[in-house]
Amino acid sequence: MRLSTKGRYAVMAMVDLAKHGRGEPISLAEIAERQEISLSYLEQLFAKLRGANLVKSVRGPGGGYLLAHGADGTRISDVILAVDEPIRATRCTPGAPTGCSGNKSRCLTHDLWEELGNQIHLYLSSVTLADVCAERVLGRAGALHCEAQARELAAHDGDVRDAVAAQ
Repeated sequence: MRLSTKGRYAVMAMVDLAKHGRGEPISLAEIAERQEISLSYLEQLFAKLRGANLVKSVRGPGGGYLLAHGADGTRISDVILAVDEPIRATRCTPGAPTGCSGNKSRCLTHDLWEELGNQIHLYLSSVTLADVCAERVLGRAGALHCEAQARELAAHDGDVRDAVAAQ
């Protein structure tokens, strides 16, 4: 299964809003710059997020967007679904009696992929913007990243000590 750019960018922008907002409106231009996302694309995404009541817009000078439910009250699955991104691993329409094969039958692995989609949805429903901001979803990939950063820092510290000792 692959999440499209639309879903990934919507989550990135909402995490940015949660992290930098702190109760103050944030402009889409600021989010676009920090996250390296096209401003016009963000405008389209935020129109959908506003329609799903996940963000509130504030007009005028110093205006921008606020989270409608706070970081603790906004689930990642809600963000993805708000921008019309399905969370599924099959090509079939969910709940349809026919499958996606040429003869309209379900493939042999249909139930496997459908359950994977369900598990992904359950997981994304259990994670909030606050969880992502607080790095409470590290898992194995996050642990590897932290280990790599620690190694880089240790190597840099060693280089600094060597330079000081050489003087």
